[in-house]
Amino acid sequence: MNFPPELVQQLARAKSVAVLTGAGVSAESGVPTFRDAQTGLWAKYRPEDLATPRAFLRNPRLVWEWYAWRRELVAGVKPNAAHLALAEMEAAFAQFHLVTQNVDGLHQRAGCRTVIELHGNIMRTKCFSEGTVVTQWPETGDVPPLCPRCGGHLRPDVVWFEEPLPAAEMEQAIKATTSCDVFLSVGTSTVVYPAASLPFEALRKGATVVEINPQATPLTKQAHFVVPGAAGVVLPALWAAVKTARSTG
Repeated sequence: MNFPPELVQQLARAKSVAVLTGAGVSAESGVPTFRDAQTGLWAKYRPEDLATPRAFLRNPRLVWEWYAWRRELVAGVKPNAAHLALAEMEAAFAQFHLVTQNVDGLHQRAGCRTVIELHGNIMRTKCFSEGTVVTQWPETGDVPPLCPRCGGHLRPDVVWFEEPLPAAEMEQAIKATTSCDVFLSVGTSTVVYPAASLPFEALRKGATVVEINPQATPLTKQAHFVVPGAAGVVLPALWAAVKTARSTG
């Protein structure tokens, strides 16, 4: 692929890079997007009917089983070339912050050491009542399982509709965004707030903003560089160009 020389040079010179990834990155690994997951037995439900605290209170078993099914989907896929390229980039920059809206843990499986998960992680479990992460619980046959500490229901450690983003992670994401030289928006529609505000905040703070996405988004007209295409194709090629520029510069 041919990239604007200015884009390659700015990434090659960057001291601090921040990246925001969205569902498009995981979709290339075969992870259905939130609404695409409504197939088969789950086709009659809207995601909004299964991913709220009210839905869990109304029918905790149904919600738990839906997420168990989604966990199986995630467990059966592998990180793609975009995930692997980002893991390489993390190791190469003095400051590199990866912020993701995805809940599948594929960035970590690709080798990324520090991932800011704005929407949680579907492979983690927490207590619905206390909000604490739980890694082990007694096998009682209850669905959902019960918290070993308080006896309440366990739930997936993801952010549902009507819930705020985790404050600590959002604070980390804002700090990374406002202090970076280059900001990459990858595979995200830039419509789900507050995560969608991050590239615009990066623009406001003077960072070079790069969008990598197959379709145009609300960010497209404002980004400094727009590279249409799949993340799994664009990112490895861009990173290869940047490595060449760094080695010869």
